[in-house]
Amino acid sequence: MSDRHLARLLTFVAGAVNAGGYLAVTQYTSHMSGIVSSMADNLALGETSLLLAGIGAFVSFVLGAATSAILINWGRRQSLESEYAFPLVVEACLLIGFGLLGGNLAQLQWLFVPATVMLLCFIMGLQNAIITKLSNARIRTTHITGMTTDVGIELGKLFYWNVSSRIAHKPAVRADRGKLKLLSSLVALFFIGGVIGAIGFKQLGFSATLFLAAILLTSAITPLIDDAKSRLHRIAKKQGE
Repeated sequence: MSDRHLARLLTFVAGAVNAGGYLAVTQYTSHMSGIVSSMADNLALGETSLLLAGIGAFVSFVLGAATSAILINWGRRQSLESEYAFPLVVEACLLIGFGLLGGNLAQLQWLFVPATVMLLCFIMGLQNAIITKLSNARIRTTHITGMTTDVGIELGKLFYWNVSSRIAHKPAVRADRGKLKLLSSLVALFFIGGVIGAIGFKQLGFSATLFLAAILLTSAITPLIDDAKSRLHRIAKKQGE
C-alpha cells in the first residue's frame, strides 16, 4: 500500500476514533495542542488531579509514537515488507480490547475515563508516527491543523495573479495541485471518519471500534503473509542444503 493510500486510511480511522472517543469520555485525544494547553490551565488553577491526567495523556501519546518507531525500525533492520504492518496490528489489537472491555469498564468511572484517554492517546501517537515515518514527516493523520494550513497555502498559490512576476522576470507562482488534492482529501476523510465514528459509537457503543480494527488488520495482513512466506521459503531452502 502506498503512503498516500495508507495516509487516507489512517486519517479516516483517526477521525472516527477521535469522535467516538469524545462521546465515550468527552475529550478529544488525537492532538496534543489542546491537552498541553489544558495542562497549563490546570497548573495555573491548582487543579492537580486534572494536571496529572493531562500529563498521563501526553506521556501516553509520546509512548505510542515511540513504540511505533521501535517496531518500524526493527522491521527495517530485518528487511521486512511488513515494517509498517506491526504498529497497525498493535493498534488494531488495542481497539479490539477497547471495544470488548469498554462496556464493562464504563461502570468504573474513576478508572474508565483516565484509562480510556491514555489508551486512545497511545493509539493516536502510535498511528501518527506510522505515516510520519512513511512519508518522511510530510503527512500527519491524527490532526488536520497543519494540513488545513497547507491547503490554504496551496489555494493562495493557485489563485495568485502572476502578472507582476512576468514583469519582474521572476518565476510564476504555481500551486502544487497534486498536494492540494491529497491534503483536501485527507481533511475530508478526517471529517467523514468523525461522522461515521460518532454515529457508530452512538448506535453500537464500544463495539464500533471492532470495525475500525478490522480495517487496520485488512491493511496489514498482506505484507505480513508475504514476510511469512519468505521466511518459510528461506527455512526450507536452508534445510535442503
